Amino acid sequence: MGLEKLKDRNISMGDYINVFEDNYPKTPWEEFKQIAKRSVKLELFGGLKIVWKMMTGALFKGEMHTVQYPAEKLPIGPRYRAVHKLLALLESGENRCIGCGLCEKICIADCIRMDTKIDENSRKEVMEYSINLGRCIFCGYCAEVCPELAIVHGGRYENASEQRAHFVLKEDLLTPLDKLKQQKEYPGFGAVSPDADKKIKKTPLLY
Repeated sequence: MGLEKLKDRNISMGDYINVFEDNYPKTPWEEFKQIAKRSVKLELFGGLKIVWKMMTGALFKGEMHTVQYPAEKLPIGPRYRAVHKLLALLESGENRCIGCGLCEKICIADCIRMDTKIDENSRKEVMEYSINLGRCIFCGYCAEVCPELAIVHGGRYENASEQRAHFVLKEDLLTPLDKLKQQKEYPGFGAVSPDADKKIKKTPLLY
């Protein structure tokens, strides 16, 4: 193709066929004849047949295509960024968070607050950790910057509430001790290694 043909904006090149549909009914009698003609062709019954097939399949064969929310929920992708979760160590149940404050620094919505103190072992201990979900934009920066993989995004996306106080509870983010076995692990620094059991037996520390 030459440059002149490339610059030509008339792309039809004679391949298109113009169809002029101007035989619309203009009188009530012509409208009635059009309806009667289409009824004789059984177009209406063809559509009703499809509707009847879908309805009987949904009612009697269990072929329901509509998700019955909230009893049924669609599966969430593994990279979906929903309400945060603070992961704990499987060995001791202690929180993985070391109080470095990187998540608080990098938060562009300024919704993370952390209060720490130095314990009797000269280690930093997290006293309070709150996320204002009313301000959070779920960008995922806090989960990416965490060196211990302590904060991740979970799959719980139903966080509607009438009070702002419900959006900043640390207890809702922490993994309960009785559900540590169900805790989903994420690959990366801080994740449990395949030979974690052998390492636990050799280490003298509780964490």
